[in-house]
Amino acid sequence: MKLLMHTCCAPCSVYCIDSLRKEGIEPTLYWYNPNIHPYMEYKARRDCLKEYSESIKIKAIFEEEYGLDAFCKNVINSLNTRCIDYCYKVRLKQTAKYAKENGYDTITTTLLVSPYQNHEELKKQLEELAKKYDLNFLYRDFRIGFREGQAKARELGLYIQKYCGCIFSEEDRYCDRILKDKKKFQIS
Repeated sequence: MKLLMHTCCAPCSVYCIDSLRKEGIEPTLYWYNPNIHPYMEYKARRDCLKEYSESIKIKAIFEEEYGLDAFCKNVINSLNTRCIDYCYKVRLKQTAKYAKENGYDTITTTLLVSPYQNHEELKKQLEELAKKYDLNFLYRDFRIGFREGQAKARELGLYIQKYCGCIFSEEDRYCDRILKDKKKFQIS
């Protein structure tokens, strides 16, 4: 098996890599995340993954595309479904395309580790892409190791982000605080 694993960040990759290696599977990490904003967040996640992959001696491919303009154009009319309609699709499609063009026969993603992602939608999209590109989809429900992976990432001192990736998910992170401030400063 020659596995290409779309990788969103180092902390999410920890458990995925560890569990696959225990099975005797050595993935190649694939960084393609034009949905992450702002640029300094993109850079922090990318650089952390680069350092982590080097430290554990795992092959990693970095596809550089900071895509704020394309991201905004593609999600503006569907902010509430942006993950399913754009973020998953653009990253997973590029992963499948790269895999096919570069001799990989199997794909997966570290997004399957997060309890905050739409697991069933990820699984569905990867199954469809694998079929379309004549690849195998290695399915693992990595969520069982989410806390373990995050704990190990903290022990290793990896950069751990506070939101999923896009600027709108960062806003979601502050939703309660925004509402409290709005009420606090509302003029009666």
